[in-house]
Amino acid sequence: MNAIFNRTSVRKYQNKEVEAEKIELLLKAAMAAPSAGNQQPWEFYVVKDKETLKALADASPYGGCIAGAPMAIVPVYRTELMMPEFAHIDMSAATQNILLEVVEQGLGAVWIGIAPLKDRMDKVAEILSVPDSLVPYAVIPIGYPVAQANPHDRYDESRVHYEK
Repeated sequence: MNAIFNRTSVRKYQNKEVEAEKIELLLKAAMAAPSAGNQQPWEFYVVKDKETLKALADASPYGGCIAGAPMAIVPVYRTELMMPEFAHIDMSAATQNILLEVVEQGLGAVWIGIAPLKDRMDKVAEILSVPDSLVPYAVIPIGYPVAQANPHDRYDESRVHYEK
């Protein structure tokens, strides 16, 4: 539960490369996510090129921090699926797993939403030359945080309803 309660959105990163072993663990965590009918719709682009990161930063009005990250993972999903209506749910689970493993690896990250906004999805697809059979879902800039943020307790008892 440490990762769940200590996850924060990190937008400023040290100028330090993320080790290949840690990247692989992030991807393994993503692929361990549950998916509807076990369809596992995901594929992932690992981006380290500074020019590409700068271009991705312009794909969303909230993406400026991507340019300052040493890397990003871009989850994409396949268009040919058994249950395409669940792709976004499946991708959310995979993305959350990445964010949780980021904490375990002593890294920082933030989820930059791309889907379901077509203009953002098209821009990311163009930047990465994503084939038509794949759809960009998010951009996750990742790196060693400049500073550790204090996580917030978001528990709100008023939002819990017990059936009598």
